[in-house]
Amino acid sequence: MSLNLFKLDGRIALVTGSGQGIGLAIAEGLAAAGAHVVLNGRDAGKLEKARSAIAAAGHKASVAAFDVTDQKAVEAGVAKIEGEVGPIDILVNNAGTQRRGAFVEFPAEDWHFLMATNLHSVFYVTQAVAKRMAPRNRGKIVNIGSVMSKLGRPSIVPYTASKGAVALMTQGLAAELGKHNIQVNAIGPGYFVTELNQALLADETFSNWVKSRAPVGRWGETKELAGAAIFLSSEASDYVSGHLLMVDGGLTAVV
Repeated sequence: MSLNLFKLDGRIALVTGSGQGIGLAIAEGLAAAGAHVVLNGRDAGKLEKARSAIAAAGHKASVAAFDVTDQKAVEAGVAKIEGEVGPIDILVNNAGTQRRGAFVEFPAEDWHFLMATNLHSVFYVTQAVAKRMAPRNRGKIVNIGSVMSKLGRPSIVPYTASKGAVALMTQGLAAELGKHNIQVNAIGPGYFVTELNQALLADETFSNWVKSRAPVGRWGETKELAGAAIFLSSEASDYVSGHLLMVDGGLTAVV
């Protein structure tokens, strides 16, 4: 099989929540594979810093700062990208957040915040992009789920609900958009070393639990998500749709 199947030359990829962490690692991977990546988030300064780093590595990147929880801002932002950069070939719905707390005491405002960021944004951005992909009869959509798309843990019930919904939305979108030659898949990251996970990393008990629970015996590095993203964004996955690809060091494969 030719490695050309994994090349993304000439493709335009929008990656939400890509100013840092998992989103930035995925954007860097797609750019290295040849895509022109469009970095999205709300912090224009952080996005510009990321864009400069990608450009310094010899790859193509642009910035599109807008709030993915605001449907009007999403529609305007996607229209601007298509008008100024070009047609979006690849969408990675990565924007997400976390709130922890006992379910019986969980604030309603935190529930709505989680759903807006983790779930509603996937609806808004995918709708804006897919309606433009469909007439072109091509496209790749990659949603970022979680090991919590399949598992439950105390203190993060709302997060689990949002990521479970993303997994099932992925299947529904695959069923509906397949006729337009649009493949829709998801990645389920396990526990990765990111800026947002510093408190968990510093918790020796929790960190050791992760290392003992995952067969590979360690936390993941964000760069290890790039391969899955490239695969699901490339011709190599043209007959893969509706799939949740776990990148978790084997955590969900064992009891």
